[in-house]
This record gives sequence, structure tokens and C-alpha cells, in this order.
Amino acid sequence: MKKLLMCITAASLFMACCTTKQHETMSSIKEKNILATIDSILAKSPQADTSLLKRGIRNAASFWKSADGTEKAFQTFCINHFMATPEEKATLFNTVQKNLEIINGHYNRISMELKEPVQLAGPTYTSIDEAFGALDPYAHFADDMFDSKIAFSVLLNFPFYTLQEKNTLGNRWNRQEWAYARMGDLFTSRVPAELSQHVSTELATTENYISNYNIRMDNLRSEDGRKLFADSLSLIAHWGLRDELKADYADKKEGLEKQQLIYEVMKRIIDQSIPEQVINNGKLTWKPYSNKVFDGTKELAVKPEPNTRYKRLFETYKAMKETDPFSKCYPTALKRAFDRDMEVSADNIESMFTLLIASPEVAKVAAVIKKRLGRNLQPFDLWYDGFKTRSTIPEDKLTRQTQTLYPNTQAFEKDMPDILIKMGFSQADANDISARILVDNSRGSGHAWGAQMRSDKAHLRTRIQPSGMDYKGYNIATHEFGHNVEETISLNRVDHYILNGIPSSAFTEALAFVFQSRDLELLDYKDTNPQKQAMETLDNFWGSYEIMGVALVEIRTWKWLYEHQNATAASLKETIIKNAKDIWNQYYAPYLGEKDAPILAIYSHMIEYPLYLSNYPYGQLVEFQLEKKFGNKRPGEDILRMFSVGRLTPDHWMKHAVDEVVSVKPMLEATDMALTQLQ
Repeated sequence: MKKLLMCITAASLFMACCTTKQHETMSSIKEKNILATIDSILAKSPQADTSLLKRGIRNAASFWKSADGTEKAFQTFCINHFMATPEEKATLFNTVQKNLEIINGHYNRISMELKEPVQLAGPTYTSIDEAFGALDPYAHFADDMFDSKIAFSVLLNFPFYTLQEKNTLGNRWNRQEWAYARMGDLFTSRVPAELSQHVSTELATTENYISNYNIRMDNLRSEDGRKLFADSLSLIAHWGLRDELKADYADKKEGLEKQQLIYEVMKRIIDQSIPEQVINNGKLTWKPYSNKVFDGTKELAVKPEPNTRYKRLFETYKAMKETDPFSKCYPTALKRAFDRDMEVSADNIESMFTLLIASPEVAKVAAVIKKRLGRNLQPFDLWYDGFKTRSTIPEDKLTRQTQTLYPNTQAFEKDMPDILIKMGFSQADANDISARILVDNSRGSGHAWGAQMRSDKAHLRTRIQPSGMDYKGYNIATHEFGHNVEETISLNRVDHYILNGIPSSAFTEALAFVFQSRDLELLDYKDTNPQKQAMETLDNFWGSYEIMGVALVEIRTWKWLYEHQNATAASLKETIIKNAKDIWNQYYAPYLGEKDAPILAIYSHMIEYPLYLSNYPYGQLVEFQLEKKFGNKRPGEDILRMFSVGRLTPDHWMKHAVDEVVSVKPMLEATDMALTQLQ
């Protein structure tokens, strides 16, 4: 699950909403006043860096509205607040970053605690809990920063650098210069407070919808009326359904039939023909193939879900699009998600992902899977899990072990230092990192929530059933724990607060995958298979093949939304399904045996976390290159070295970590070697 990153000015950089109110979005400063201001400052401080001065003045002018003051007031402000000497600039920088940590840290804590009733396991929450959970403490942050002129001091003295400039100039920047550049990223938009709050409400509403979308598997029936799944098994869509499908490869008796039934459930969710009355309902039985619902022996009329899935996404899109006029540097949601947040363009991501899913290695790996299964592949084999050791271990055996080890959150929290020691951290580092992380019981599948000030703690929110942590929950918990470790290191071990974090969410996903891939190792299962490395490579390749297609569906859909101003929730649904089928038919159907399969549209991330999906496969590529660097040694020491460097751009971070930039080439080369080894 997505790490809940909260950037320095999350609301001001990201949020927006639909409104009828008109807001001034253009600069009120004329060119002649900009030039006069530059001349006045140079006359006062001839030693000033002329290039930085000009950038700073134009930067501040682009956000100055008439409500901020007259053009004369702008000139006076710039003359009084431009820091002409390195000492003055350093003092301003230190003051701003110190106070940002105070503000971010406490806003983050407020937001996290307000969401506890709707995110943590406990009594049924009320509508007022939802309302408080939807409140955005950051909503007025941007307005306050601009109204107080603090934002203009930053804009004036710390110019914004484009991604291309950072990648080029960053080769010769020292740590302070990198910190100054990141200070320049603070105010790249000026979104009014009511717009920020509205989009926060839309996102919270969608999160509640997805977090409570559970299917009672024990109430599913085959067409001949048989029950296939265990009592009280309730799975969240899509994560729980996908993980159950993966686990069923170990069930040689009924596994295939279970997988086929889950696939039918997924298709019903995608096309919204799923009966609304079976969602989160343990009282009715349901036959997914014929789509019949029963209360005991009585058949009920089916009430399909009224396209809620796509309405939620469409409302979020409308909200986010309204931020465009206020986002000077990143004028579309796609630009903000990729150029700003991932610091990789959407076009580059599409090219990179297409290179892998169209590669000749796909057919070769598919042939290996077909041989291992002893049957033709089906669409759900997109989630083939047989390259992992755990696929040969019955899940109920693993669940008995994890339930014994972790009956509650306190048990998992107590075991965190030992987990880190097994990962190669020293006792001192393991204790220090673990002491900064708390574990909560989640309503949903789980997520990690990092601290935003060094005096606070990160939270690992994981799903633990009354009987204890089952294996699926444990597998997800190791992933989220990886996020927490990154959050803790990149906040507490970095030299400048403004550099805390990682280049993008893909990099925290990479470390989460590093932890998750060792889940059996952490349970003391030893894999002595001489083909272990080759199998892991094929597993990484097939996992990347799976999620890259999903990411391409999302990118293509959002491009369509921006090209079709008259889009509706209904047309959005049609487009997502069409895009899923088109990409499937081109890159997946030749190997997975079915034309027009819509399965790439099942991912809940696409609805709950818009434009985040690409971070997963990009993160898998990063993880693959990190693992290559780790080799056969335990990675703790390298993890500390890599993640304490902070938030550079992806290219510079990767060069520091592994001496190369992110690419699919290492994975393709390793896949060829793995295939040769298996042969």
C-alpha cells in the first residue's frame, strides 16, 4: 500500500477542488517594475549574484497578486528581503527549515490522529468521524505563507530549478546547494485554502469507500452450490483478492477453481455488475458466475453497484483539475504526479515500461510458467507466484506461525529490532530505528505513516485479525515496515531537514519491496535452492510485467481525461475498461490466453491514490538495482548509507546508491541469464 507521504507543503503543492468562486491566478507585476526592482537591489548590493537575483525577482513576481500589494509594495518588499550575502541567506534558510519542521510535524500529527477512527480497527465510526478525518490541517498553509509574505521571502531567495536543471547542475552542487534547491521547490503553486480542503474531502471519501470494500469469501458459491473458502474469510478488494489468488497456487486440490472464482469476482467489480448487497455483507450467499444472490434458499433481485467505483475517481479528477490554473510550474495533474512528484516524465515512464512488457523475455518467462503449471495460462496467471519459496509452503502453515508470533500489534512492535538485526542492521541502529516506530491495527489492508519532525514517531498500520496476524497480513506488514524504516532513516539521519525523504515514492516502495521479499527469511525459512537467485529474478520480472501494464492503463486514462473536457463518470468507466482491454490485447493476451480481459482495471490504487501506480513498477526497477548492489550480503549497512542521503533527484540518488540511473536494462539482462541457468 502506498506510503502516506506528506510533502513539505502538501496542500499548497497538490490539492485543489471544484468551486464557483473566481480566484486571481496571474501575476500583477509588470516587466518594467521587475527590471526596476532588479536595478534597485543591485544599486544597494552590488556584490549580489546577478543571475540568482534575476531568477528570484521573476519567481516572486509570478506569484504576486494585486491583493498582496501595489507594484511599489512589491519593489519595496524585494529590496528589504533579498539576502545579498551568503551569511544572510544561510540565516534565512536555517530559520525557514527549522520552522517548517515545527509546522509540518504538528500538522502531520493532527491529520494522522483525526483519521484514527476511520483508519484503525475499533468501533464503527460515525459520520462526524468521517468529517473530522476529511479535515486538512494544511488547507490554509499556503494562504498563510503567502499572506504573511514568508512564501515570497523563499521565492525571492531560493529560485525554482526545473528537473532538467537539477539533473545537470546537481553534479557539482554540494549538500547546502542541494538543500537550497529543494527550498526552491516549496512554493510552485498557490492554491486557495477552500480548494485544498475540498479535494481533501474527496480523497478521504474515496479512501473510506475503498478501505471498506470487502468480499465475504465464505459466502461465495460455485455454480453447483459448493463453498470453496474458509469460514469468516473476508478479503479487501483488490489487495486481499489478489493475495488469496497468489496463495492458491499452493493448493493443488482446489486452487485453480478458487482462482477462477476470484477472477469472476474481479470482473464483476470492474464492470460494476457486482450486486451491491454482497459488498461487506456476511449474511447473503453469491454465485459470481451467474451473478445470483441468495438469502438462505431464497433468491433475491440483484442490485448492481451504481458505478460508485468510477464516480469516486471522476470526482477526484474534477477536484484535482481545478488546481491547474494555480500550479505555475506543473500545470496538469499528470505533470504534478510525474515531473514534480516522481521527477520522471510520464512519457519517459511509458517508454520505459513498454520496453519491458514488449520485450521477447515475456514469451520466454510465460513459457516457463506454463511448463511449471502444466496447463495453458489464464488471465489471473498475471499474478503467478510460483517463483517464490512460499508458493511451495501451504499458507495455513505460514498463518499458524505468524498468528503465534504476532497475536497483536504489541508483539510485532516488540519484534521489530530482531527483524532489523536479521536484515543486517547493528543492534544499536536496530534499537534506534525501532524505537521511532509504533504499530497500530488497521481497518484496511495497512499503510505506513511517517513522522514529519524528528521528535515524533512513524506509525505502521497493519491488519491483525482477532485470531492474530495471518500470513497475508504479515506479508503486507513487512512491506509497510520497510516504508517505516525508510521514513525513519531519511528523516533522522539526513543533514538538512529540507532534504529529508527520498526522490519520490517509488524509492520508498523499493525499500518496502526489499523487506517484503525477505518475509520468509525473517520467519527463519532457509532457501537452499541453487536456482534461488534465478527464480527471484524471474519473479521480479513477472511482477514488473504485471504492474507496468496497470500503470500504463492509468496514464492513458488520465491523458484521455485531459483531452476530453466533456467526460463523465460513465464515459470514464468505459474508457478505463477499454484501455485495460487494449493494453491487454497488445501485450498480455498472446501469452495469457484470453482476448479482451479487463483485469488490468481491478487495481484499487487507481481509484484511491490517483496517478500513484507508476511508483510501484518504477520502485521495482529501483529495488532490482539495489538488490544487485546488495549481492549476497545482508543489506542493513547499505540501506543506511543509501537512504541517509535524502531527497536528491532519482538520477543523482541512484548514482550515489548503485552508480547507475534507473533502467529496465539490468532486469532484462538478468532475466536472460536466469532463463539460461534454468535451461
